[in-house]
Amino acid sequence: MAVVDLVMPKLGESIMEATVLKWHKQPGDPVKLDETVLEIATDKVDSEVPSTAEGVIDEILFNVNDVVPIGTVIARIRTGAAEPAGTSPKPQQPATTQQAVQQPARPVGEQAVVHTTPVNTVNGNAGRFYSPLVLTIAAGEGVSMSELEKIPGTGNEGRVTKKDILQYVDAKKAGKPIEYIQPVTTQPKATQAEVIRTQESKPAATPQPTQITTYSGNVEIIEMDRMRKAIAHHMTNSVQTSAHVTSFTEADVTNLVLWREKVKKEFEKREGEKLTFTPLFIEAVIRCIKKYPWLNSSVDGDKIILKKDINIGMAAALPSGNLIVPVIKNADQLNLVGLTKQVNTLANNARNAKLKPDDTQGGTFTLTNVGTFGSLMGTPIINQPQVAILAVGAIKKRPVVIETEQGDSIAIRHMMYLSMSYDHRIIDGALGSTFLNAVAKELEHFNPEREI
Repeated sequence: MAVVDLVMPKLGESIMEATVLKWHKQPGDPVKLDETVLEIATDKVDSEVPSTAEGVIDEILFNVNDVVPIGTVIARIRTGAAEPAGTSPKPQQPATTQQAVQQPARPVGEQAVVHTTPVNTVNGNAGRFYSPLVLTIAAGEGVSMSELEKIPGTGNEGRVTKKDILQYVDAKKAGKPIEYIQPVTTQPKATQAEVIRTQESKPAATPQPTQITTYSGNVEIIEMDRMRKAIAHHMTNSVQTSAHVTSFTEADVTNLVLWREKVKKEFEKREGEKLTFTPLFIEAVIRCIKKYPWLNSSVDGDKIILKKDINIGMAAALPSGNLIVPVIKNADQLNLVGLTKQVNTLANNARNAKLKPDDTQGGTFTLTNVGTFGSLMGTPIINQPQVAILAVGAIKKRPVVIETEQGDSIAIRHMMYLSMSYDHRIIDGALGSTFLNAVAKELEHFNPEREI
């Protein structure tokens, strides 16, 4: 029989690891091709990993809640295919995070037999273990092995985690003092007898009392779920990274509202899609980004990275009440019909927990419609590594002054507040306010005679 390795699939451009959530199969269970073997999670999206072969689960190499680097063997499937004559099965070694797969990344679901080879550099000179992900980040950020030895590790047995290395890099760039620990030194292993004698000579350790936090009053303690923890970390990191400034304006969107009301039934009948306000807002944002490209950028140290692709993120609600930001890739290349289909598809997939990890990657600018929840305006937090996020509020009828050639008059108009938070490190108030008002003007000057 042949044994096929099931590897942690590539989940997106910037995703380097995933967490095992649930195993649907156990050793000895039969499995069909493309049948779900386990569920995994990245920072925001849960996914299913299908089987790459038909057979029987031979071995499971990771437990629930283990964080596994992309490309690592996570299970082995014994198939009914016969081994080539004259060959004997090789002994199987348990896969650990000290093994790295030396092969090109493959898309989710692609069948592959992968053989792992140990990486010789995962243990530092002082004997500390470093995962391939930590070593990759260190190499990319110019962190030497001697520096790596001194970074305090919060992982199991003092290991340096992804969070530890990223915090070190951020502190180093900001010029903040770093708290070092002494490098771990390798000691010769004691014999079993020496260990026993040492343990017998030591006095029994006094158990330390466990510190318990108490809360006064009538309270209910709720543990954050994985998604909420990820959102909390992402938002806190954004506030600590970017110098947030928020500007506000309002727009008379009467022409846009009346036009949509006039054409929405015909649009749905012809295209099979409901026409919401979101694709119309995205159209206006795209036109303004082309005029002011700095809003479509990111910051890398002292460098400004201008993005030529316009990938618009749109905040969507999940069934749990959490928010997620799926991304419309190359949104500037889509017409209104294409934008509408993308908006509706991503929103439906978010509601039904069918988003793929790559659906939330690569955004260059984010739009959030706080008006969906009845808010007039908001102060959104920038979605890193972007430099701006636009919030549109609820559309309300209000009496406003209308300027005409015959003089001023008061009329009932459909009004909407817009607010934009931007990174003051590279977007000054003049540029931020100019861009925001340009979006408002695009919406106000909407052509009421537009063809669908």
